[in-house]
Formats: sequence, C-alpha cells, structure tokens
Amino acid sequence: MNPRAEGHGHHISQQFNAELEDIKNHMLEMGGVVEKQLADALVSITSADSGLAKQVLVVEDDIDAMEIKIDEECSLILARRQPAASDLRLVLAIIKTVRDLERIGDESSKIARMAIKLTEEGDYPEGIVEFRHLGDRVARMVNMSLDAFARYDASSALEIAQDDLIVDNEYGSAMRSLITYMMEDPRSISRMLNLLWALRALERIGDHAKNITEHVIYLVKGMDVRHAPLANIADRLADSE
Repeated sequence: MNPRAEGHGHHISQQFNAELEDIKNHMLEMGGVVEKQLADALVSITSADSGLAKQVLVVEDDIDAMEIKIDEECSLILARRQPAASDLRLVLAIIKTVRDLERIGDESSKIARMAIKLTEEGDYPEGIVEFRHLGDRVARMVNMSLDAFARYDASSALEIAQDDLIVDNEYGSAMRSLITYMMEDPRSISRMLNLLWALRALERIGDHAKNITEHVIYLVKGMDVRHAPLANIADRLADSE
C-alpha cells in the first residue's frame, strides 16, 4: 500500500503533512547534490581533470551540513509529533537514507582524491574503460533508488537491488584484470593502486544505493529486508500485493 494512501494526507494537522513533505523534499535535494558530486567525481578520473576533482572535495562539507540539518528536522518531528505507522516509517527511512547519501558523498570524495593522484602520475591508466562502465552503472543505481523513494515504488526498488549483484561481479572482474596488469608491468603498480581504490569506492556506492532500496521497501511495505536473499524479498513482495 502506498504510504500516502495509508496515512499521509489524512492528518487533522495540515502542518504535520507539510513537515513530512519538507523533510522528504530536503532528503531528495540532498540526493541531487550527491548525484552531481558522484557524476563530477567520475568525470574527474575519466577526463584526468584535477580541477573538477578539487571541486568535488569542496562539496563534501555541504553534504555533511545537509545531513546534520535533516537529522535535526527528523529529531524534532519524532519529539513533537510522535508519529506512528507509515509516518514513523517515513521519518526512519529518511534518517537511514540520509546516512547512506552522506556515505556516497564520502566515497565520491575518495574517487576525486584518486583522480588527483592519477593526474599527478601523468599517464592514462589501464582499466579506465572498465571504471567508466562500472561508474555509469552505479550512478544509475543511485538515481533510480532515489526515484523509487520519491514515488514510493517498492517494485522498482527490488529491481535496483538486483543490479548490485551485477556491480559486484563487474567489480571483481575489473579488480582481477588490474591485478594481472600490475603483475605483468610492476612499473604500473602506483597508478593501478589508485584506480583500484577508486573502483572499491564505486562498489561501496553500489552497496549504499542498494541500502536505499531496502529503506524504500521498508517504508512502503513495512518489511525489514536487510540481509534477506533477493528471491525471498521478491516472494514477500508478491505475497503482499
């Protein structure tokens, strides 16, 4: 059941409705900033743009400030309104999602730092094509997970979570390729290690995007699906329809 249909929009206090919508919108605005930061971090590596990478690092402070502000807003609602049912799930899902968004920002900053180091190395590293491909997939996961939250779409959230398995497989394949390259050419070790750390950051961002989809399912269905196999989640969602 759509949370809006279940509870939101039926409060006596329209102010409460407005407060819930405000914190949700603030979370989505933070998501937009994080998406832009990630996109810039990816370009900074693939284009060897250290100037853009430095801009990514500046944005990290803005994201931290947004996290603190939204957490404060959620705490005030919990204290003053004592929400229940779907309203409580919405506030808790926002708190958890904001935490994941902040960590995506941290990982994007790590990518930017690796971009600066790679630019200093001077050579375009082997494996950049694999990095670009994985980066595109992960960025799409982040975008789609936020879209699923905005639309209260549990079915889409499950599909996005399945993409994390593809990300893990592609990450493993890219890691093996780069390690093989380092073994064949020890002179490349420094450059490859920087790219490996950037790939690791991408894999972690995929995990956080998956976490957001789990928050969406919790919000919409009231199900805690953390650590549950995807097949089981699909069955539970089908049973709840």
